[in-house]
Amino acid sequence: MTISTFRIHLDGNILIPNLASSLDLVTGSLPMGFYTTFSTLAHGTKVLGLQAHLDRLYYPAKELKLHPTVDEHTLRLRIADLVRDNLPHESRVRLILAKDTGEIFVVIQFFKSLPESVYSDGVHVVTSTVERNDPRIKGTDFITKSAEQRKLIGKDVFEILLTHNGRILEGMTSNFYGIIYPVIASRQAKQSSAIGHGKIVTAQKGILLGVTRRAVLHIARGQGMSIEYRPPRVGEKFNEAFLTSSSRGVVPIVSIDDAPVGQGRVGHWAQTLSKAYQAYVQERSESIVG
Repeated sequence: MTISTFRIHLDGNILIPNLASSLDLVTGSLPMGFYTTFSTLAHGTKVLGLQAHLDRLYYPAKELKLHPTVDEHTLRLRIADLVRDNLPHESRVRLILAKDTGEIFVVIQFFKSLPESVYSDGVHVVTSTVERNDPRIKGTDFITKSAEQRKLIGKDVFEILLTHNGRILEGMTSNFYGIIYPVIASRQAKQSSAIGHGKIVTAQKGILLGVTRRAVLHIARGQGMSIEYRPPRVGEKFNEAFLTSSSRGVVPIVSIDDAPVGQGRVGHWAQTLSKAYQAYVQERSESIVG
């Protein structure tokens, strides 16, 4: 899939020849910095939570008294121009702000949606003890640090879950959630299709607070679910589990480290939240340029 990389300046965009064939490898070839990744919607005109994505660059830069080469408004205009060139395809975009120079890079490729089978059949994930240096900042150094673990992702492994002291914090490129059904006392209720509102268990500290995560938790509360903020235990028994990310939405997990989650198939709540999130995205996405 074609990848284009641009250095963004006030006087224009400079195309940089790519020396790598994947988004992560291209990122590793650029200066270390803060980054964020998202996909466009509505024919390249909208992004869910774009301001939050931009904050991942400009807030750390401000704390370091680093002066980006372009301001947020100018960057929005440049993004809009670049994704327009990818039409009729939507775009997957990675923004990088170099820690040393304040230079901003835009890496862009055609966005290809995941196969529908990912959502209908669920995915398999594995755990790892690799950790971010600073979970609240999305730094490109983590991509290099986790290069060996990323090689595991392929046909049978969809994502790597990051753990600490036997607790699941988040996915390497996603947030993680377990779902516990409420205890239903009566035999009749157990045999019915009603499983109750359920409870989501997800870490709150030591993770990167994703844009999609905030939206999905809001949706879950609106559906009557409760939230327990704690890092789930590795091997903890859940009725369901799922992960979220900006480009993939809500992805059901059917096994962790080869152990089935619940019945080993996509459950009611993962399906419900996935559909509700899709509707939320269409309603709440913001224009790249106001």
